[in-house]
Amino acid sequence: MVEPSARYEAIKIPLHEPVHGLEAVSAVLGVPRWWPTGSRVSIVIAHGATDDMDDPVLEYLHRELTERRYLTLRFNFPFAEAKKRRPDPAPVLRRTFRAALGALGRDPTAAPAHLFIGGKGLGGQIAADLASSRLRADGLFLLAYPLHPQNKPEKIQADLLFRIVAPVLFLQGTRDRTCDLDLLRQTLQRVGAPTTLHVAEEADRHFKVLKKSGRTEEEVCEELLVALDDWIQKVLGGTA
Repeated sequence: MVEPSARYEAIKIPLHEPVHGLEAVSAVLGVPRWWPTGSRVSIVIAHGATDDMDDPVLEYLHRELTERRYLTLRFNFPFAEAKKRRPDPAPVLRRTFRAALGALGRDPTAAPAHLFIGGKGLGGQIAADLASSRLRADGLFLLAYPLHPQNKPEKIQADLLFRIVAPVLFLQGTRDRTCDLDLLRQTLQRVGAPTTLHVAEEADRHFKVLKKSGRTEEEVCEELLVALDDWIQKVLGGTA
């Protein structure tokens, strides 16, 4: 018997109301082999302010997490779908994220039992916003979280983090100029939710590395994948 492989479905996510003339945004649903058997864990990944769902890091995580038997979804916000430079207002981003979550429950017989949400930069901020509201999520993961404007750590923006109750994983690069790591560590001491910080050496906020670092971007992506997968398993095991 040949074991079925993971499959990837290009889907459209209907919007509550049109944005930029769009009635839906694009998404890719990764369905692992043998779904919905096993622990039935789903992961939703949102992109940042300067890219879309095809960001190389997010695309890699999406594919590899699916291969590790997670039901995984990445999607476009309306501004990215319409190829606009300026991100949509926060209410539009929140509604779009919630609409994406709705795509996971299209088939009630295959609905996930566990939900992890997150994203890169702006996408992570919106995920954090939802995780601090009525949305029930098992965990929240934040890639390159923008703790402050670039090179301005004195203008810290951390209030949102203090409202989160679910376990949180931060994946940050040492060269990210929008997140001073010492400041982040100090901030996490005041966050009530369980927090984990994984630092990718030599990586910037897009998780790119300089040639002189001796590292490759592929190595960084694999490091992020392992850290995220291990953390999810710890959360599900109740040890995070």
